[in-house]
Amino acid sequence: MSDWLLALHSSTETLGIALSAVEAPIEEARVLTCSLGRSLTNELVVSLQQLLPADQWSGIRRMAVATGPGGFTGTRLTVVLARTLAQQLGIPLHGISSFALMAPRLSKQLPAEHQQSPFSIVQTLPRRGQVAGRYRVSNLDVQELESPRLLAAEEQPSPSLPMAVDVPMDVLQLLRRCRDCHQLQLPGPWDSVLPIYPTSPVGPV
Repeated sequence: MSDWLLALHSSTETLGIALSAVEAPIEEARVLTCSLGRSLTNELVVSLQQLLPADQWSGIRRMAVATGPGGFTGTRLTVVLARTLAQQLGIPLHGISSFALMAPRLSKQLPAEHQQSPFSIVQTLPRRGQVAGRYRVSNLDVQELESPRLLAAEEQPSPSLPMAVDVPMDVLQLLRRCRDCHQLQLPGPWDSVLPIYPTSPVGPV
């Protein structure tokens, strides 16, 4: 039985799953993306089994999950599944914000002289204001200087870039982060991984 690294991303209506053997290059990862919308509740486990049948889940050695911000139900469902698997299998779990995952590719839109300087990623919410996180990207190493939060009406972070999800690329970035953590043998306590939902406080799931 192979040893696996697994990444789950459902901060939008498109589910992304990436799977890689521990020793395989990231370019050989299996990636599944599908637009599920409200059917995520019924299709999440089915979609995971398309990539990795349940009788092989015991081979998962480490997981990473996108924690949002994003749709509350979709993000929460995937975080709950990831936490449950990590607890049952006794493996590390890493939660990474969806903004941190897109930061490396979005940073390329900045002027060359600012590409290694702090910048914000901003999402405008319907009737609810704006959510922003602050990042610095250096040689594809991402620092989340401030996790995504709801901005006060007068706050205008600068420089800033609009949020733009690309699930196939972002879930691969999530898998890459998972691999980095595995190679460094970083701890990954599952109970500290929570969904980010800035407009509504979220307690333990």
